[in-house]
Amino acid sequence: QVQLVESGGGLVQVGGSLRLSCAASGRISAIDAMGWYRQAPGKQRELVATIARGGSTNYADSVKGRFTISRDNAKNTVYLQMNNLNPEDTAVYYCNADFWPPYRNYWGQGTQVTVSS
Repeated sequence: QVQLVESGGGLVQVGGSLRLSCAASGRISAIDAMGWYRQAPGKQRELVATIARGGSTNYADSVKGRFTISRDNAKNTVYLQMNNLNPEDTAVYYCNADFWPPYRNYWGQGTQVTVSS
């Protein structure tokens, strides 16, 4: 079994920064893509950013230039540095990762990020 455990969420004021971490543990052979998604109240879960094992990244337009995703393959950990936060960034942030072989996809339990004005 594999677990993804997020940390780093919390309450921050507009313009502030937070760094989320997500560590994978358990029976891991290899991890392919890792990513962050978020879900605000009353809205669907949406992509925030993804990063391939080789380091190529993809961002939602709403976070480009403010958020940076990175990973440490040796630690099986993915990070999300969030700068210049605004109230629209308030959501539960979920970590997601593709494991293989065989192919499996897992979600973390989520961590709350609240941006107050």
